[in-house]
Parts: sequence; C-alpha cells; structure tokens
Amino acid sequence: MNPDLNRLQPYPFQKLAKLFDEVTPNAAMKPISLHIGEPKHVTPPFIKDALTAGLDGLANYPTTIGSDMLRAAIAGWLARRYGIPAPNAKTQILPVNGSREALFSFAQAVIDRSKKEPAVVCPNPFYQIYEGAAFLAGATPYFLNTLPEDHFALNFAQLPVAVWQRTQLVYVCSPGNPNGRVMPLAEWKTLFEMSDHYDFVIAADECYSEIYFGEEKPLGALQAAQQLGRGNYKNLVVFSSLSKRSNVPGLRSGFVAGDASLLEIFALYRTYHGCAMNPAIQTASIAAWNDEPHVAENRRLYTEKFAKVITLLATVLPVSKPDAGFYLWLRTPVADTTYAQHLYRDYNVSVLPGSFLAREAQGINPGANFMRMALVANLDETLEAARRIAEFTQNLN
Repeated sequence: MNPDLNRLQPYPFQKLAKLFDEVTPNAAMKPISLHIGEPKHVTPPFIKDALTAGLDGLANYPTTIGSDMLRAAIAGWLARRYGIPAPNAKTQILPVNGSREALFSFAQAVIDRSKKEPAVVCPNPFYQIYEGAAFLAGATPYFLNTLPEDHFALNFAQLPVAVWQRTQLVYVCSPGNPNGRVMPLAEWKTLFEMSDHYDFVIAADECYSEIYFGEEKPLGALQAAQQLGRGNYKNLVVFSSLSKRSNVPGLRSGFVAGDASLLEIFALYRTYHGCAMNPAIQTASIAAWNDEPHVAENRRLYTEKFAKVITLLATVLPVSKPDAGFYLWLRTPVADTTYAQHLYRDYNVSVLPGSFLAREAQGINPGANFMRMALVANLDETLEAARRIAEFTQNLN
C-alpha cells in the first residue's frame, strides 16, 4: 500500500458528521444545510438540452485533450471574461473533469520526488485537496495563515527562506475559500517574483470567479500575468469549473489554462490516468461556456441572498459581504465546534466549524472560532436558516 495514504487527514465533512453524532437535532425544525459548498440553484435547461443532444458522442472514445470546439470555447470565454488575448486553444487549454480532480492530479505530475524534501505551500484555511495532493505526490505541505487583521492576504514572510527554497508548487485560491477575498495585482506581482526567484509553479484555483457582486469582476491570474508583462504565463496554471458558475456540479466539467510547457506534461500524465471528458459533457460544456445571461442571473440570486442574510445577522454577529464567492466567514461568539454542534442540536441548521478547514501553523489554527456558511440553498430556505442562526446567537449572547 502507498505509505503516503497514511498521511491523509479526515475530510472536514467527516469531522462534522462525528461532531453531530454526539447530539440529536431538533426534530421540530426542518433541517437546513449550509455546511457544504454545493450549488443548489436550478441547472439551466439549455445545458440539459445540449447534454442530451450530445449523446451520440457516446459511440466514440474521447481524447484526453478534448475536442477542438471545446478548447476554442474555453479560450474564447477567457478572452472575453478577462480582456486578454485568447490563449492558444491547442497548447494552453486542457479540459478536465472538474477542478477538484485537476487540482489533485496536477501535483502528481509536477512534483519532482527526486529532489530532497519537496514542499507545497497553500493558504490556511484551505481546500483540503491541496494538502492531500501534496502528501500523495511525496511532498510536505506548508501553510500561510490568512488572518482578518491582514485582510486575509497571503503573508509570504510567514515561511522561512529554507522552505521557499524547497517549494515546488504553490496553491492559491482567488476568490478565496472560505473568506471570499480577491487577490489584488500587487499580491500577484510579489508571488510571480517569488516564483521566478525560487522556481516554483503556481496553481491558481478560480472556481468561484463568477460569483461576485456589482460590476467589478474579480481579477484573474492570467489577467494579472498579462498586466504584468507575463504573456507566456511562465510557471502559472489556472483551474476553473462550470460547477458554481453554471450550477452543474454533477457535470464535472472544468479546464486548466496557462503555461504550455506545464500543460504538455499534465496532458501526458492524464493520458495514462484515463481522465478524458465524456463527449456528451463536452457538448454541454461548450453551450455553457458560450452563454453569459444564465451566469448573470445566478449572480443576481446570490446578491439578493447575501444582502438579506447580512441584514438578518448583522445585529448579532460581525458580518460583512465578501469580495466574491458564496460563503460567509464569520467569527463565532464561542468555540466554533461548540457553536456548530449546538446550532445543529437546537435549530437543525448545519454550518462548518472553521477549525475543520485549517491546520495549526505558526502556533495557531486560523480557522478556530470561525464558521463557514454556504449560501447555496434557495432564498426562502437560506433566510429561514439565517433567522434561526440570529435567534440562536442572540440567546447565546
């Protein structure tokens, strides 16, 4: 057995299930789940229609690199969305079966085990796939605590030079999970300069990029690279997905884009790994990437929910709207695990303790005494959950 499997830690939702096993929820109230970031808005009918129309493609083996039409659709979307030259659809775009699968497998392709003590750096709190990918690639993960007093910025000085010298891969997430922060251009500039100096690869997770408020679109990694004169995207690969943008988490469709030399290596790995995208899903994905009105409607629904939920919670909790994404990252008045457990027990609402999303680093767990709420349910259910949370918190206070 691969010994690195023993390094994997329980997933946050496994920890939550164990925490909840200790109590019985209030059966007088309908259960409402805000603990998992699973989009629950209605899948647009035209995507379903495109999926059905593509079923004839099941008669053919798909290629690892996907169809020319799909790669062209993704390249076109990137150009329109970020105002950048369209990436080369043949060399700078690779369709993947959702960003989760790609974020994990990318580390397996780019980490060089022959070098002494390879390191992978990621934000903390974080998406646990980053850590698992590092472990199973034979690397050690190191964490940059993202703290409210730093406005959740990446403080690169938290790690010593000796770690940066061993770093081969850095995961970043913008807009961030769980805090929703968008990395500004100055932060990208620092990260790119460090990548040049220490020769590490940047994996930019942008799966929340299309859920934002107002007219200002979140800055993307490829866009930042272009603005900083890095048009070849050296050592940069971006990961994106239709799951949250288009409300199709079950479609398992996304892409990676960026440094052509890295994508060539990644495509070779994926050829042996057997990750080709279903042809019918490719057809549906083309339709989704080529349509924006449904994405604007999706944003409108989230904007409405955030405004009303924040109004309900502001009287009992310190709350503000994030830059983007569909999470609220809130400080709890008691220990985060106690808060989540008792909220579930008394009001049958599930939220995720922040400490389950983080690791102790630099002497603290930066997720402790926070909770993550995913505002993914419909408006009525989300508002009902917010009312219960407000009442529960008021009783605590």
